[in-house]
Amino acid sequence: MTSGVEASVADAGTVRKRPRPGERRLQILQVLAEMLQNPKGERVTTAALAAKIQVSEAALYRHFASKAQMFEGLIAFIEQTVFGLINQINQKEESGLAQARGILQMLLFFAEKNPGMTRVLLGDALFQEDDRLQERITQVLDRVEASLKQTLRIAQTQGGSWANVTQDEISVRATMLMSYVLGRWHRFARSGFKKLPTDASDMSLRLLLSE
Repeated sequence: MTSGVEASVADAGTVRKRPRPGERRLQILQVLAEMLQNPKGERVTTAALAAKIQVSEAALYRHFASKAQMFEGLIAFIEQTVFGLINQINQKEESGLAQARGILQMLLFFAEKNPGMTRVLLGDALFQEDDRLQERITQVLDRVEASLKQTLRIAQTQGGSWANVTQDEISVRATMLMSYVLGRWHRFARSGFKKLPTDASDMSLRLLLSE
């Protein structure tokens, strides 16, 4: 019904409404993320981005001061989404191991549903871009690893086979878990987004979190 109304308005010669403040910024980020899903992994230029949105490059720069700022917007979205979900998982699960498993599954699923964001997380979409973007995504990944380390510390305090695990081993384990996630993301990207990160992940996580 909405499309019919819109068609009637267009037919009447009414000028199309301009996007509300913030809507165009969001649209630019959404289209940028979609273009990063190209299996060939080609670099996205502002000219190609503007053409995709059907605006001028000058219009892009009215919303973002630079291309780097566009990528910062994507990284901010990733950070807010991932850590929002980590907080939800930690609030829901009391077991440290259940928290770790939930976070790992979420990271794999997030990449699977957001191929363009996976290229940002891996840093390959940031190649030849501003160096500070690589530093920014590295900080995000370091925070994720710190969150995993915290869940393993909780598991250590909850007794069972993890009670005798040392702090040094917890650090090594957290790094191993993060390396597993990064490996799955790389495999996904290298396959042209065909080999899904979540394939056989239940068995993998059982082995990684066993003692």
